[in-house]
Amino acid sequence: MRIPRCFLPHTLKPGEEIPLDERAHRHVVQVLRLRPGAPLVLFNGEGGEYEATLCAAGRRDSRVRVERHHPRDTRPALPVTLVQGLAKGDRMDYSLQKATELGVTRIQPVITRRSVTSDDPRRLEKRTAHWRGVVLSACEQSGRNDLPTVAEPMPLARWLEGQDAAAEDSLHIVLSPEAPTGLRGLHPRPTAVTLLIGPEGGLEEAEIGQAVHTGFTPVRLGPRVLRTETAGVAALAVIQALWGDLGD
Repeated sequence: MRIPRCFLPHTLKPGEEIPLDERAHRHVVQVLRLRPGAPLVLFNGEGGEYEATLCAAGRRDSRVRVERHHPRDTRPALPVTLVQGLAKGDRMDYSLQKATELGVTRIQPVITRRSVTSDDPRRLEKRTAHWRGVVLSACEQSGRNDLPTVAEPMPLARWLEGQDAAAEDSLHIVLSPEAPTGLRGLHPRPTAVTLLIGPEGGLEEAEIGQAVHTGFTPVRLGPRVLRTETAGVAALAVIQALWGDLGD
């Protein structure tokens, strides 16, 4: 049986006995129904992971004993930023979950002309907190010890205004079914990649034009039009296979 992994957002030191936070307690004790003596793996995003043992499991709280540290490095070889147009509920969750599994280092949600979303700042704040939870769970499940950054959502036009895509050896890509070329052969080996993907219905032509004006290169993913949640997974897999660590 695979040993469960838990993220704890504070310093971890071998030999200490510490409480699980509410989220980890709920997962370990209420969902997995683990009992004292069960092994765990802990990580805090500061490097490596820790062997641990569940030493107390009550109805409302639980404690673990931190043991040996393992300096296992899961940081992606290629820094990839995913700029994802806001999609509806489950589609957005799926996109961010799979992007985390595929090794993105930063996620920037953007509001595009075809995004269906509320303008209520409190609702956007709640959705952002939810997305960060999705990313965190994906790290626990996929074995990542580093956490991708999930930035606050902002309008695509405003985000593009603050970008400089001219950095040497970096690659900025916007997906477009009408693009003349695909990913293969774009760059011998970029030092970083930024990938822009539209929501359901894709980006409007004017938005793609603005991205190109900023320095993005339009590319297509074969002869078929992919849904937003499929496009991200497919593009990231190709990027990691061409220039990252997917084949290592």
